[in-house]
Amino acid sequence: MLKGKTAVVTGGSRGIGEAIVYKLASLHAGVAVIYAGNAAAAERVCITCRQKYGVRAEAYQCNVADFSAAKETVAKIRSDFGAAQILVNNAGITRDGLLAVMKEDDFDAVLDTNLKGAFNMIRHMTGLFIRAHDGCIVNIASVAGMTGNAGQCNYSASKAGLIGLTKSVAKELAPKGIRCSAVAPGFIKTDMTGGQTDNPLLKMIPLGRMGETEDVAGAVAYLVTAKYVTGEVLRVDGGLAM
Repeated sequence: MLKGKTAVVTGGSRGIGEAIVYKLASLHAGVAVIYAGNAAAAERVCITCRQKYGVRAEAYQCNVADFSAAKETVAKIRSDFGAAQILVNNAGITRDGLLAVMKEDDFDAVLDTNLKGAFNMIRHMTGLFIRAHDGCIVNIASVAGMTGNAGQCNYSASKAGLIGLTKSVAKELAPKGIRCSAVAPGFIKTDMTGGQTDNPLLKMIPLGRMGETEDVAGAVAYLVTAKYVTGEVLRVDGGLAM
């Protein structure tokens, strides 16, 4: 379905990002896996893509919050793959804390990675999309950006900003045939959350369970292949933010 296309996935070496990489590779897209620090994990993901799905997969280390580093990484991807038609902005961090005691550095770091990092990647990849006359951007937001979360004012602000960025980019780039939407996950089972079976959030989820990373990946795949959908925010949260 995506044969001949290249997908760039930030934060693609683990968790939700890893599941997204595998899903897009299973649809025959080549994948550029961007990671922050764990080179071994990123290479493992690439090896799986090559061996299991038979697609080209390359890993790139990049701090997406760094404008120049993002530009250099996109240039490397263009050199290696020739073009790219899909961007998934999944890279994100948390530094939770109550507003009254949150450190400025913790607020800035989360906004820089989660929001500015997405801007940096979109900014530098837009030229590739325009030249290819084809492009789809999917930003991984969060229901926290729609409802807010106590103890996560930095994270919620970054994800709310990402939703605003998504809608603005969708309107600006639609005339060029480039689509931009967002997925807003809820409580998803990852390495960080997998053991939280007693988390009170579970009682607030109408479906009564945590989501799987594959649920988010499936939503991304839908948006990538839905040619008449742009500016959408697709919740994958079991009804949490209904």
